[in-house]
Amino acid sequence: MFNFIKDNLILNDPMILGANISILITVIGIVFVLTYFKKWKWLWTEWITTVDHKRIGIMYILAALLMLFRGGVDALLMRAQLTVPNNEILTPQHYNEIFTTHGTIMILFMAMPFLLGLMNVVVPLQLGARDVAFPYLNNLSFWSFFFGAILFNISFVFGGSPDAGWTNYAPLAIEGSPGPGINYYLLGLQVSGIGTLLTGINFIVTIIKMRAPGMTLLRMPMFSWTTLITSFIIVFAFPILTVTLALMTFDRLFGTHFFTLTDGGNPMLWSNLFWLWGHPEVYIVVLPAFGIFSEVIATFARKTLFGYKSMIISLVVISFLSFLVWVHHFFTMGGSAAINNVFSITTMAIAIPTGIKIFNWLGTLYKGRIQFTTAMMWALAFIPTFVIGGVTGVMLGMAAADFQYHNNYFLVAHFHYTLIAGVVFACFAGFVYWYPKMFGHKMNERLGKLALWFFTIGFNVCFLPQFLLGFAGMPRRVYTYVPEDGWTALNVVSTIGAIGMGIGFVILVYNVYYSYRNAKRETMGDAWNGRTLEWATTTAVPPHYNFAVVPEVKGIDAFWHIKQENNEVNKENLEYKPIHMPSNASTPFVMSALFFVAGFGLVFELWWMAVLGGIGVLACMVLRSTRSYKEDEGYYVSPEQIKKLEKQFKEEA
Repeated sequence: MFNFIKDNLILNDPMILGANISILITVIGIVFVLTYFKKWKWLWTEWITTVDHKRIGIMYILAALLMLFRGGVDALLMRAQLTVPNNEILTPQHYNEIFTTHGTIMILFMAMPFLLGLMNVVVPLQLGARDVAFPYLNNLSFWSFFFGAILFNISFVFGGSPDAGWTNYAPLAIEGSPGPGINYYLLGLQVSGIGTLLTGINFIVTIIKMRAPGMTLLRMPMFSWTTLITSFIIVFAFPILTVTLALMTFDRLFGTHFFTLTDGGNPMLWSNLFWLWGHPEVYIVVLPAFGIFSEVIATFARKTLFGYKSMIISLVVISFLSFLVWVHHFFTMGGSAAINNVFSITTMAIAIPTGIKIFNWLGTLYKGRIQFTTAMMWALAFIPTFVIGGVTGVMLGMAAADFQYHNNYFLVAHFHYTLIAGVVFACFAGFVYWYPKMFGHKMNERLGKLALWFFTIGFNVCFLPQFLLGFAGMPRRVYTYVPEDGWTALNVVSTIGAIGMGIGFVILVYNVYYSYRNAKRETMGDAWNGRTLEWATTTAVPPHYNFAVVPEVKGIDAFWHIKQENNEVNKENLEYKPIHMPSNASTPFVMSALFFVAGFGLVFELWWMAVLGGIGVLACMVLRSTRSYKEDEGYYVSPEQIKKLEKQFKEEA
């Protein structure tokens, strides 16, 4: 075992060695703090085993911010390498690894958990529900995501990172990538994907079955609608990824030939299966972002969302079309004219419902009493920036034009304009908007706007020149170039923009610390004079049971109607009833850790470890089956306890 560790621990690269040392120091620091302040039990009972949807959501968001830092460092290293010609900051192999991990982490381990975290915090509150439908499953969802992300991320310090791009195309990922890197990709995504699929199932049941009295589907807040439609896409798309990853795992570990030409395999099979999942995945992250912007714009324009029903119809159309556009990724791979025409039409058609949304938001802003808060400014910055991404997407949807644009930096600029403007801006907007609901105080507005300006200006300075680099012929996926190519000036400008984005992120993180130390604490639940039920709780941070009395919904923007009628959700003379709540669960954490052990064993073909981990997972499932009747009993919050807590909350307010 000592030789195994010595052979795989990466010590010959100064940057990775520095990362090793910093990780070790951080872990030692965390262990010391938890031990010194005697917080191990608190960590276990309040966070690791919690089934409270709000705490699980916060853990998702914290993990996503950590992954944003990791993926952002990768991005800055790539920009540093490409700033000037013939640069040697990174070796070709190291560049390929960073290129691969950046895309994978940002999409699967940053954007998705950030949005899933906001869903967890907000959606049950918007529905007037006590919790999600399956709290135990919710805990398992988070920890399987988390251990899948850890399994993927340890690759860069132990064994070597994957190096075949985030799309992991065959045959490069099979015959051209020896070592454990691709195995990390396959097993890390597999374990993490289990959690995402379970989350999709959980939210479908929660939204359909657990809405407050009077909340019909056509009275639901838009963020809950986008969560419902996204969850359906997850349930239909993620099994495709699960099967695809399993098939390549068999190719690499057991010598099958699903994706190699040997013995009848077909590399294009991977491409088709990957994008059958991959393009719906784009909308898995974009649709919840649209829901966030809808909530923020309606709140700070002081108006009901314009064209509510047309917004829902366009969401459904987008979700349907998202499964019918995957072949536009193959326009340069020799398809027939007929096939290219069909998928050109479906690709451009998806711009119609997306355009409807833009007009819905503009209609909401029209004659609104707009408040220019930080969250609102993220939403306003999103609209014109995302339109650039959408228009260039229509350009790429034309097969003949795509043949010119597809493999150069024009495409790189396009998908960053859609994914950063459409998703990262939304994550930041939602984070600032619902921050008081999670932590009981607002973030500092001055620092928030400073972060916004640095990030937004830096983003455009970084990626606008890349459209021009594409026109100038700079291919994507290259790690260097020569002065005669004429790309130096635009690359320098692009790197300056990337540094601006990094500064914006640092200010955002500092704002969390500054606000914790200095912000005035919110005493009531309605921090922004909100319109939907998450703002109807007694306190800024809702108690574990959310609502002492489940609110009754009488229309769209339920809480706004309650306030207009001067009808408080919780009155002192109300008769409280016992509230049933779920108990904490430890098995999901243990099971996910065993998934990690089994995955690590498969990465390095340590069969004994893989078998032991697999047996442990099965044992946890059996244990859950035998103990479920006890674990699912939960407990009741008595009317006396509710009355005491509510009285305490009101006195503090």
